[in-house]
Amino acid sequence: MTRPAPCYKIVSITLLEALMKRTGRGDAVSIRQLADRAGVPHGTIGNLLTGEQIGVRDEATAHAIAAALGVDLLVLWLPDERAASALPRAQLRAVATA
Repeated sequence: MTRPAPCYKIVSITLLEALMKRTGRGDAVSIRQLADRAGVPHGTIGNLLTGEQIGVRDEATAHAIAAALGVDLLVLWLPDERAASALPRAQLRAVATA
């Protein structure tokens, strides 16, 4: 059984890692801390970091994670309708490293 495609795809794993090291508020957060702040299971954050999960299905979750990191939604997420094609997982790390 295949899962429905996520509505919000992560811009880059590297960006998520960087934002967790220094959030918009200037602090660092662990996987569990970010999950608690966003109100999502810690497995969601862990799966995003490993590339097991490339996005989230609903806007509320995307907003909650971005807000917990102290950034705007579109800094971290690419709405699926704006993505002409999904990036292969290997390319997720390379995007937005500059």
